Amino acid sequence: MSELRRILEAVLFVSDSPVPPTVLAQVTETPLDQVIEAIREIASDLESGDRGVVLREVGGGWRMYTHPETAPYVERFVLSVQQPRITQAALETLAIVAYKQPVSRQQIASIRGVDSDGVVQTLLARGLIDEVSRDPGPGQAILYGTSQRFLERLGLRSPEDLPPIAEMVPGPAAANDLEP
Repeated sequence: MSELRRILEAVLFVSDSPVPPTVLAQVTETPLDQVIEAIREIASDLESGDRGVVLREVGGGWRMYTHPETAPYVERFVLSVQQPRITQAALETLAIVAYKQPVSRQQIASIRGVDSDGVVQTLLARGLIDEVSRDPGPGQAILYGTSQRFLERLGLRSPEDLPPIAEMVPGPAAANDLEP
């Protein structure tokens, strides 16, 4: 079993997206139940030791992530490389898609109060949202939803794992305080 764990760990280390256990079983030519057991052992070993990485099940597969306690150092490193940031408009649009999916461009624009076509195109180009279906009504508008990449980046298994939006919305008293 130690040879299998070593191989699985190496494959998961080089993968930039979650790897389904079925794919790992095919690659290693090992029964699925043995692969799942080995993956869980690796995840447990990484979590219990003083390691810089953890193994999590997300987006239909398994992927290595940095340990949450190393976040300040990893963040400092990543920021020093200067990756392009996502704009406030893109974050707003992504939140709308995440919580209202499937949603059309018109619905996004209606919620945001501004045209969001450019932002939707940016999110599509970055692979954070996908075209998931068509509205059966007149015009058959394209409906958008979050992508596997979105789930992977947020460390979620599915959109249902998003925190309830009610926890993030201020109560009526806060709304009254904001009124002029």
